Amino acid sequence: MSDGFSATPESIDGSANLLVEIAGLLQEGRLDGKLGTAARAPRSHPDVAGKVDQFSRFAQDQHQDLVLLLTALSTALKTTGSNYTKVDQETRDGFTTFLDNSQYVAAKDR
Repeated sequence: MSDGFSATPESIDGSANLLVEIAGLLQEGRLDGKLGTAARAPRSHPDVAGKVDQFSRFAQDQHQDLVLLLTALSTALKTTGSNYTKVDQETRDGFTTFLDNSQYVAAKDR
């Protein structure tokens, strides 16, 4: 490819696996529910408790969106890698068929 970019099935699969790994680490490191409950009333002022609850719900929603996005991107990369391999194999098969069914004819002297 031009401009120094290239793709191989191995690099595509490696990137897809990396995205799944990041999503898994994010899921394991998700927010601890007990931290949010420590700020509930009567332990804290009701206004503070409400804001902490609102923030916790928003953060959880954003966290889930990110995990799902990374997983979806990984799936798209795996599909791309599979399609790339199929096209590469079809091209290889086409060249092999052409070479196997061709006959070299020497150029005639003028």
